[in-house]
Amino acid sequence: MKLDKVQISHFRNIDDLSLTAHKSLNVFLGENGSGKSSILEALHYLGFARSFRTLKHKNVISHEKPGFTVFCSAVVEDGKQQKFGISRQVDDSCVVNINGQKSKRASDLVSYLPIQIFTPQSSDLLLGAPKLRRRYLDWLLFHVEQSFNLDFQVFNRSLKHLNALYRSNQPEQDLDYWKDMLCENGEAISTKRATLLNEHLIPLINANLKDFLPEFCFEISYYRGWEKGYSLADAVEKNRLRDLKNGFVSVGPHKADLRIKTQGVNAHEILSRGQLRMLVAGMQLAQTQYLHAQTAKTSIFLLDDVGAELDEENRKVFISRLNTSDTQLFITAIDIKQLEFLENYNDKKVFHVEHGQVREEI
Repeated sequence: MKLDKVQISHFRNIDDLSLTAHKSLNVFLGENGSGKSSILEALHYLGFARSFRTLKHKNVISHEKPGFTVFCSAVVEDGKQQKFGISRQVDDSCVVNINGQKSKRASDLVSYLPIQIFTPQSSDLLLGAPKLRRRYLDWLLFHVEQSFNLDFQVFNRSLKHLNALYRSNQPEQDLDYWKDMLCENGEAISTKRATLLNEHLIPLINANLKDFLPEFCFEISYYRGWEKGYSLADAVEKNRLRDLKNGFVSVGPHKADLRIKTQGVNAHEILSRGQLRMLVAGMQLAQTQYLHAQTAKTSIFLLDDVGAELDEENRKVFISRLNTSDTQLFITAIDIKQLEFLENYNDKKVFHVEHGQVREEI
């Protein structure tokens, strides 16, 4: 799916913006604070219904405005056009629009547009909490495995109920029911994650890293969130007394992690910030490659401040690999000199951003 028309209203310093995107490569140039990153942030709402810069929706609404709107038309793989939009108000209410049908559930929108984001903070995938690495796997499963979303919802609901029972004075009430639900769906989630990583992503990631970080060899593994040799049901039972005392379930796919080592040491303890970003780039490119191979869907890739901590050669390799995977790219940079190699790309549009206004380069 490729974005075509994009309209953004009352989003940060963007009052009213309308542009027609190129199906392949879109470059936004401007000084810091000009609004170029805000354009990517607005597009991010179409794929995640949230910002990548703040947890509070009201922070992105223009000053003294009641809410913001992001709207786009998109060309699907079969050539048909679809329309998507999202609006959020200062009272935190949300309305999404899918081909004219309105809904108040943001989750109804995000399954349509597989959007990925690469920023100077993307190395947090390796430096941050395990939930970020679980999210890396789950994003792809959400778009590829039809049953995964239901497994995930049922597991989280079961976990919430089981934790509440553990904290209550009557832990036996409905305990077996919710434990069985948690274990059944937890096993399914873990199996799908492990299969995705071991059989599909690891070969793709390693192939990418031969170009991105040829001086390193990486060992990538999945920790499922409980001891080897135990079923999830056995692990929950084994830890039951301790978990009842603490008031929460301590084992399961909600405790899983993706572990990446080089030379037998955690990668983030050896690699520089720039090398960590290239490792993440290889991982995200693998997501794009697998998504396209399995579903024929194309990703929409947002690259914010692409010059930060990436040298020219790494920028060139990363962008060229994304471009050859039929991905639609939206890139921001302060100066075109950071992207001089793009002069060889004929299929592109360049936009200049200043004070929230966009001018397309002719």
